[in-house]
Amino acid sequence: MRVTQAMLSNSTLSHISNGYSKLATTQDQLATGKKITRASQDPVVAMKGMRYRTQVLEVDQFKRNLGEVYNWLETADEALDQGTQVLQRIRELATQASNDTYNETERANISKEVKQLREHLQSLANTKNSNKYIFNGTNTTTAPVIDMEKMNYSITDLTNGSIANPDSVDLVYNGKTFRHSETTAEGVQIFEDISNADNQLTVSADGQQAVFSKPNMEDPTAPRVEETLRTNDVVVANRDSISINTQNVEIELMKGVTVPVNVNPANVFSNALFGDIIRLEKALEDGNVKGPELTGYIDNMFGHINQFVSERAELGARVNRIEMMENRLMGQEVTAKRIMSDNEDADMEQVIIDLTTQESVHRAALASGARIIQPTLMDFLR
Repeated sequence: MRVTQAMLSNSTLSHISNGYSKLATTQDQLATGKKITRASQDPVVAMKGMRYRTQVLEVDQFKRNLGEVYNWLETADEALDQGTQVLQRIRELATQASNDTYNETERANISKEVKQLREHLQSLANTKNSNKYIFNGTNTTTAPVIDMEKMNYSITDLTNGSIANPDSVDLVYNGKTFRHSETTAEGVQIFEDISNADNQLTVSADGQQAVFSKPNMEDPTAPRVEETLRTNDVVVANRDSISINTQNVEIELMKGVTVPVNVNPANVFSNALFGDIIRLEKALEDGNVKGPELTGYIDNMFGHINQFVSERAELGARVNRIEMMENRLMGQEVTAKRIMSDNEDADMEQVIIDLTTQESVHRAALASGARIIQPTLMDFLR
């Protein structure tokens, strides 16, 4: 086959062009540190790269979620800690007042401090984190404690028309919450303990008398044990005085794994808590109440303190779990980034060697082409 000058020229230019293309590819790898810059260069690497990069981005998002989780839990723990201190102070005041050496004026002054502490508990119940209320479940835009006045009705309001529907209120007595069960034909209203239906509160038709009754534990067949209460020792509170949403606020920390970050407000800030404090205030202001009668309020405060401590313990257990998940996320992050790097990052040492080699080949191709292709017509005719 006859090899013409045109064939030599075309072949030489084609090889030089290919050399430029390889040089450009190698220079791109050196400049970007990546094996490819376009999916068409290696579709398999590009496809795997998208999957690995998605995994890395998921881990990064979970790490940001961890920060939000810690903010919620630390804010809740701090609020519960302060609430526990407030209740301990109220318990101390009740213990002091139960001493009969205190006169009516001194107990009334103690009642003023108890009221201020109750208002401080209200502010703790309305604690915010990132402009979200943390003690109202998923309803994070509404303050849990809206109107303190709705927590402080008397039993006479059940019969004088101030409270139209007894089903809309809770009765608080001795650390227990009672809800309306029935109204007799004589107009007597019966309320049952939400934690033990055998315990009942009955309110007379004229609202002037409240009676607490429970089964006789020694003889179940005997008549129920009844106790007539002071009318100001039973607090009536609207159920909507505290907006309690018990749905969990959950944040995803791993794929398909969510963790609740809020505290169940019904276990801490409730009508029972504020009602017992109001009962103590009224007892301290009542000159007929003697020291021994105030000891029962001390036990009520112990019960509420135990609930706060239990919630803090549950929070602590949740934090321990989250810390273990955080350690696992850190390991996943290292693994995901290593796999992504192995897939798409160029081996810089090899790229530099390839670039040097390609430069030498390209220079040799240019030199050989200069010798083969005659520069002028006279050189061609010579």
